[in-house]
Amino acid sequence: MSSSTLPGMGSERAEGHVLLAGDDWAEDHHDVELPDEAGRRLARARLPEGAAGVAGLHELIGEHLAADADPGQVAIGIETAGAAGCRR
Repeated sequence: MSSSTLPGMGSERAEGHVLLAGDDWAEDHHDVELPDEAGRRLARARLPEGAAGVAGLHELIGEHLAADADPGQVAIGIETAGAAGCRR
């Protein structure tokens, strides 16, 4: 795998077009971070659980995604201690 090909995305190439987001999902909040391609932090936020947190995540992503970008080019990794899958 080349450094510009993401796992699970077949032959699609990132080339600066994929925005990554990490979500550390706690019981009552989400610690979210958006890194750039070199792993440097673009944004970081603690968002509340529920609809307000989802709205905050959408806003944060929107601030760092090109206006003409395909929303399918956002990859979100979720870490949670309470579930093998995200079934909250």
